Amino acid sequence: MPSPVTLPRLSWGDPGASRCALLIHGLGSNGALVWRYGVALADAGWRADAVDLRGHGTAPRTLDYTLAAYGSDVAAVRGDRGPWDLVVGHSLGGAASVLAAAGDPTWTRRLILIDPAIALTDRDRGIVRDSQTRSFEDPSQAAVRAEHPHWHSQDIELKALSAQQASRWAVEQTSAQNPDWDVTDAALRVEVPTHVIASDPAVYSIFRGKPAEAAVAPNPRFSVSVIAGAGHSPHRDAPEATIAALLEALG
Repeated sequence: MPSPVTLPRLSWGDPGASRCALLIHGLGSNGALVWRYGVALADAGWRADAVDLRGHGTAPRTLDYTLAAYGSDVAAVRGDRGPWDLVVGHSLGGAASVLAAAGDPTWTRRLILIDPAIALTDRDRGIVRDSQTRSFEDPSQAAVRAEHPHWHSQDIELKALSAQQASRWAVEQTSAQNPDWDVTDAALRVEVPTHVIASDPAVYSIFRGKPAEAAVAPNPRFSVSVIAGAGHSPHRDAPEATIAALLEALG
């Protein structure tokens, strides 16, 4: 396993809460952008900590941006009182979470994966590269608002900030250093209850209806729900429905 770096954290909720969650963002984003999950979990009595992944936000920069390196970093993030009660991972954060959970069944008691990047088709890789290129070429709030006019103002602000904070080289290397983007073998080894909140393939999803969905289907610990009308970031496209799905999955 690659050597981990220490990831900075943001927190929501009572530090003494009995249930603790770790929130992990996607490629080109930052920990602050998962604020919807942090607020919802805090309101439900949880403590939620979000991290900036390597090369993103204020996290350390490195030369290694393989999926294994991202997984090593998040596996090293521990709760104050033992295993995490829940890990929520979006996109790249979902792939990193799968690697960490497969490598150490005691890391978390439960996973919720938001349209996770478990395996990417060539078409998906091109769409992701194009999206990241646009973000870096114009990392302004005006550009984000033009592309996503229905997003909450805080999501627009933070998405622009995340593009300004992230290392463009790191994001580009995340694609270049992972020519075979596929963690399905790890997903099949996950031993904790795992729920996927997928985006709507009629809009755009990197999980639903893709080879990744079929590949993880043999793992009985996986279940799936879909956020109708939402693209790859359902917590920004359809926040109320996404948070409702999260809380329902937690029972």
